[in-house]
Parts: sequence; structure tokens; C-alpha cells
Amino acid sequence: MRRRIAIFVLIVQSIFFLVHFFLYETWTVFWGGARPQGNLTLRLAIILLSMSFTSASLLAFRISNILVRMYYTISAVWLGFVNFAFAAACACWLFYGGLGIFGLHLDRRLLAEVFLGLAILATLYGMANASWIRIRKITVKLPNLPESWRGRVAAQVSDLHLGHVRNLGFIRRIVTMLIRLRPDIVFITGDLYDGTAADLGRLSEPWLEITPPLGTYFITGNHEEFFDRTKYVEALKNFGVRILNNEKTIVDGLQIVGVHDRDAASGPRFQSLLKQAALDRERASVLLVHEPRHLLVAEEEGISLQLSGHTHQGQFFPFTRIVSRIYKQYAYGLHRWGNLIVYTTCGAGTWGPPLRVGTNPEIVLIRFE
Repeated sequence: MRRRIAIFVLIVQSIFFLVHFFLYETWTVFWGGARPQGNLTLRLAIILLSMSFTSASLLAFRISNILVRMYYTISAVWLGFVNFAFAAACACWLFYGGLGIFGLHLDRRLLAEVFLGLAILATLYGMANASWIRIRKITVKLPNLPESWRGRVAAQVSDLHLGHVRNLGFIRRIVTMLIRLRPDIVFITGDLYDGTAADLGRLSEPWLEITPPLGTYFITGNHEEFFDRTKYVEALKNFGVRILNNEKTIVDGLQIVGVHDRDAASGPRFQSLLKQAALDRERASVLLVHEPRHLLVAEEEGISLQLSGHTHQGQFFPFTRIVSRIYKQYAYGLHRWGNLIVYTTCGAGTWGPPLRVGTNPEIVLIRFE
């Protein structure tokens, strides 16, 4: 395991270094280069910056204090900027080369200023947008829904990634919003925590402030499964949240099933757990599972509505395109798979760079009809 982690870190760090080197080369060519001494300083800065997010992440898994949180947050924002700066650098070369083909010439510094400025604006917009949580309202019609559930509203919260970037202030804001929205029931579909070192008791305590009539339910996401999910499960149990440990519960006639992320990774294992839940196909059911996969299995086992998260809808380009290629239409929104209704939320938080461009953080209100 340690060897695999070391290889993964080495590969990621190599990519970061190559991207930073490309940015350095583009900057020196389009900006006209710096003095030799300035070049050396810039090279050292580029090397250190290329290592910032990797080193901050390794620290974040072991230590949680204000200095580490600040370092991790700054490095995460820098990584988000590098994403857009890389796109800007590519645009510089393509634009300059394209003009050259037609015998046209444009000042290289002007090109660098324009595209770099756009990268900075995209980063600033992404940070602001990621902090503005929207309320998404949807309506679902489930066959055999108990009459008592018609008109009721469930809130789905997912992918808060509480840890070094989003912490106590963020979860308090989420809980305050939920209190104001007054849902009948709350579903937390994984990645409530980021998986890094954190004071779990302190981050879980705000859940005591909200007491929906039909309760709050939680299943783990992949970030709670990095090591041992027990500490997250135990922390939440102490603060009024019901953990669905690969099991079914019936709430006023509605079947609610929860499967943890690791146990849903394998299709056969997932199907076995749903069979063990002994669903009544003549009654409506809601499945909480972190990732929108194995939809055929859920449909075959008679699930009426699946609620998932995980994808973040990609957060920002180019990951928005990558995620849509992987999950197709199920990367985000309300869709059908045969008789199964699926809603995948893009989540309320962020992972890595605290940016969203082209996606919006959300809390989902689901009205049953």
C-alpha cells in the first residue's frame, strides 16, 4: 500500500512539475525573459510552487492546525489558478501560431497579459462562485409512495469535504440554511468530511442544531473510506445523525436504504447488499449511495429513487468534460434508468481547489408527489 501511494504521489508531482515548467517557459518567451539572476529566482519559485499542493496534502493527512490549514488553502487556490494559467499558456501559443500562419503578428506581451488576466479573473470568479450555495428544488413522483409522504420535502446534502479548506464556519452555514429550509428529512450522501486530519467532534456538533421531524441519515463517501470509516461514523452518531450501515429502515412507510461507498464499489457486492435489504417492490424506496454507478443493479433490485453525489459535476474545466465522459448524463441532475429515478447532486463543497466555474454548489430540496 505504501509503495502504491509513493508511486501515485511521484506521478502526480511529476505532472505538477511539468505543468509549472511549461508555464515558466511560456512566461519567459512571451514576456521577453528576465535578467539571469531573476531567471534563477523564478526557477526556484516555480519548483517550490510545483511542490506546494503535494506537500500540503501530505501534511493535511497528519496535522490539523491553523498554519497547516492556511498552507493547504493557499496551495489549493494556487493549484486552481495553475489550471487556468495552463489553459492561458496554451491559448498564447495557439493564438500566436495561428496568427503567424496568416502572416499576422501581435505583441507577445499583450497576448500574455490578456490570457493571464483571464486566468486570474477565472480563479477569482471560481472562488466566489464556490462560496455561493444555491438551493436546487426538484419534484419526484414515485410509484406506490405512501400517502403520508405526498407533499413532504427531503433535503440532500453531499460532498461538503469538511477539513482544511471548508471547516466549522462552513458546516454551521449549511446547518443554518437547512434550519431555514425546514425539510421533513435530511439525507447526507457521503464525503461530508475530506478524509484529512480534523477535529471530528467539533465539525459534527452543529448537526445537533437541526432536528427534522423524520431524522437525518448518512452514508459514507470515498473520502471517509480512505482509511477507516469508523471514526466518522462514531463522530456523527454522537450528534443525532442516523448511520445507514448497508441496511434498510422504514420511515413512515417509505423504505430508505443506505450503502457505504466501499461496499457499493463492486457490482456483485452491491447487489448482494440490496438483496439482503429485502425490499418490498410494492412500496416506494429511496437509496442513498455516494457514487452514481451500478444503476442497472439498483433498478433490477426495485429501487424507486437513487440519491448520489461524488462527481462535483467536475467543478471546473477541463474536469467538467472528463466527468461528463465518465458518468454521461448521470454526472449531474435528475434522470431515469428504466424504472429507476436518479438524482446526482454536484455537492455543496469542493475538493482540492476551492473553485467552481461552470458548476454551482447546492443543497437539494426533493418534493415527493
